[in-house]
Amino acid sequence: MKKNVIVSLYFATQMLLVLILSPVFDVSAADTSADDTSADVVIYGGTSAAVTAAVQVKQMGKSVVIVCPDQHLGGLTSGGLGWTDTGNKEVIGGLARDFYHRVYLEYEKPGAWKWQSKDSYGNKGQGNVAIDGANRTQWIFEPHVAEKVFDDYVREYAIPVFRDHWLDRSAGVEVAGGKILSIRTLRGKTFRGKIFLDATYEGDLMAAAGVPYHVGRESSDTYGENWNGVQTGVLHHQHHFGDLPKISPYKIPGDPASGVLPLISPDPPGEKGAGDHRVQAYCFRMCLTNHPDNRVPFAKPAGYDASQYELLARIYEAGWDATFRKFDPIPNRKTDTNNHGPLSTDNIGFNYDYPDASYERRREIIGQHETYQKGWLYFHTTDSRVPKKIRDEMRSWGLAADEFKDNGNWPNQIYVREARRMKGQYVMTENELQKRRPTPKSVGMGSYSIDSHNVQRYIKPDGYVQNEGDIGVSTNGPYQISYDSLVPKKSDCQNLLVPVCVSSSHIAFGSIRMEPVFMILGQSAATAAVMAIQSDIAVQDVDYDALKKKLSDDGQVLEFHGAKSTAASGLKLDAFSGTVIDDASAKLSGNWQTSHANAPHFMDGYVHDGNVQKGDSIAKFDLRLDSGTYDVQMAFPPNQNRATNVPVQIKHSDGVANVSVNQRETPPIDGTFISLGKYRFDENQSAAVVISNRSTDGYVVVDAIRFVPLK
Repeated sequence: MKKNVIVSLYFATQMLLVLILSPVFDVSAADTSADDTSADVVIYGGTSAAVTAAVQVKQMGKSVVIVCPDQHLGGLTSGGLGWTDTGNKEVIGGLARDFYHRVYLEYEKPGAWKWQSKDSYGNKGQGNVAIDGANRTQWIFEPHVAEKVFDDYVREYAIPVFRDHWLDRSAGVEVAGGKILSIRTLRGKTFRGKIFLDATYEGDLMAAAGVPYHVGRESSDTYGENWNGVQTGVLHHQHHFGDLPKISPYKIPGDPASGVLPLISPDPPGEKGAGDHRVQAYCFRMCLTNHPDNRVPFAKPAGYDASQYELLARIYEAGWDATFRKFDPIPNRKTDTNNHGPLSTDNIGFNYDYPDASYERRREIIGQHETYQKGWLYFHTTDSRVPKKIRDEMRSWGLAADEFKDNGNWPNQIYVREARRMKGQYVMTENELQKRRPTPKSVGMGSYSIDSHNVQRYIKPDGYVQNEGDIGVSTNGPYQISYDSLVPKKSDCQNLLVPVCVSSSHIAFGSIRMEPVFMILGQSAATAAVMAIQSDIAVQDVDYDALKKKLSDDGQVLEFHGAKSTAASGLKLDAFSGTVIDDASAKLSGNWQTSHANAPHFMDGYVHDGNVQKGDSIAKFDLRLDSGTYDVQMAFPPNQNRATNVPVQIKHSDGVANVSVNQRETPPIDGTFISLGKYRFDENQSAAVVISNRSTDGYVVVDAIRFVPLK
C-alpha cells in the first residue's frame, strides 16, 4: 500500500511539473529517464483513437498516459486524410463529433483562410445546421488544422504524451496472470497501468502481448461471406483495366520471354474466394496545392527510375484520362489526393510483410512507398509519354509548403489501410455489416461502404495485366459494432482493449477502418476500461447494460432507426435497401465535378457534368448480381437546372434497355429514386447501368443506382 501511495505521489508530482513547464503538456521530447511512469490507463499509439480514448479517461476521472511512437498526434486524420470518409454522419457521435465541431470552429477564425477566401470555398464538408444546432461540424480540413485540434485536446485535458517512444516488441511487454503489467519502450522507459489500450494501426502491443491475430484475407468460407478472399473477375471501382484496351505486362508487348514489367507480379493470383497473405495497398494521402505562393514543385526523388512507370505510360497510351479524379479539394486551395485509377498512388503488392515486419523493415517499406509516389508525381511532370494536357496540369500542382513542415512537406503517416486484426471474443464480418446477422453489445456504429483497395496486380490467363482485390459494396445502411470485437478472449488477456485493429474479417474491416469509427471505438474502449478499473474486473466482464447507458449519456450512437428528415443527405433508411452503388464506385469518363449542394443525395454527394461538353461524359455502374429479377432504380437530387432528357442504358440478361430520365422532377420513390424498369440478371453476366450527357438540355447528375430484388 505504501509503495502504491509513493508511486502515485511521484506520478502526480511529475505531471504537475510537466503542466507548469510545458504549454502543451508534452513530456516526451526531453524525457530520456528510465524511471517508471504509472497511470490507470496506458494507451499505446498516437492515432485519432488514442486521443479520444485519453480524453474519455480523463473525463471519467482516471489518470491516463499516451505512449506515442510518432512525433505527431492524430494518425491519418492529421496525416493527409482531410476528405473524411464518413458514410452516414448521423451515427457519428460523442468525442468523434466533437472533433469535427472543433474543426468547424477553427475555420470560423479569419486567420484560417490564408490562401483562399472562405466564401470561395463555400460550405463544402459542413454538417447540416438543423442537425448540429450550435455544434456545427466541418468534415473536410487541412492536416495542420486537425493536428492542432488533437494538440488542443492534450493541452485542455492535461494528458501526458510521450512522443517518439517505440514499444520494445521483443521483450518490452510484461505479462503475468493473464494481464499486462507494464510496457517498456526502446528508450528504456517503462509504463505501468491497470488497463492498456492498443490504438496503433499495426496492433504492435496486442501482438507483443501474445494475443492471436490475423494478417491477410480469410477465405470466403471462413465466415460465410460473399466478398472475402481472392476476387478475380470482380471490377468495382475505376482501379483496374476493365474499360481500357488490353495492356501487355511484358517488357516487349506480347513477348513473355522479354520479362515482366515493374509493378506487376508474375505469381498466379490464387483461386477466387481463397484466403491469402495479402493486405490492402498503402499510400500517402498527399496534401497538394496549386497556389503559386504556397506550392513546392515536385522534385526528382533519389533513386528515380522512369522505367518503373512503363506500365503507366501504356495506360495513358490506351486512353486513360482520369488522373485528377481524386484530387479532392480541401480549404485553402489544397487537396487530399487519394489513389484513383489502374496505376495511381497505391503501391500495390509491396506491403505484404509490413504488419509483422521489424521497425527497420517497416522504414524500408515506407521509404519504398515514398520513392514510388514521389516518382509517380515526377514522371507525370517530366515524361513525354504522359499526355501534354495531363503533364501541364500536374505541373500546376505541388506539395503544400505550410503542411508537414518538419518532414519536407511530405505526410508523416503512411496510410496503413490494414495490418493485423485481432482474433477476439467476437469477429465482425460482412454478415453483421449487411444486417444478415444481429450484432451483440453495440458500442458504436459505422456506415461507410465495404471498401477494399487492390491487393495485387497480376497477369491474367489471356496474357494481359489486371488489378485484383478492389471491393466497393454497400452495407445497406449503418451497422453496429460489437464491444466483444474490441477485447481479446479472456484466456488471452484480461486488461487489454483494441479499438483500431479490431476483431474482424478482412472484408468487414474495409468499412470499419474509417477514421471517425476509430475515434468512436477509442472513446467506447476507454469507457469500458474505466468501468473495469472501478469494478476491479476483467474487460471481458464489464456489465454491458451499464456500459451502454454511459456511452449513450456521453453522446455515442449505438443504434439507428432511420435518417432524420433534416439530415444533410436527406435520405431515409429505405434508400439503403437492395444493392446500392454510389457514384464514388462508378467508372467515370469526361468532365464530372463533385458536389453535395442539393439534397437528398446518397452518401457524401454526387457528380454532375457542369452542363458542358455534351456527349463527352459517361458514368458506368458495373457489378454482378445473384440471378433473378430486379427493379433497377436511379437516385438524383432534382433541380430546375437539370436535364429533362438524361439517357440511361441498362444492360441485362435479355439485352439492352434505353430510358430517358427527367431530373427536374422529384423522384417518386421516397423523393430519392426513380425506377428505370424491371429486368432479369444472371450471376454469370455483368449487370451495367450507363448514364451519359449526350444531347442533354441541362445539368446531368449522377448519384447512385439501386438494384432491388423482386420475389
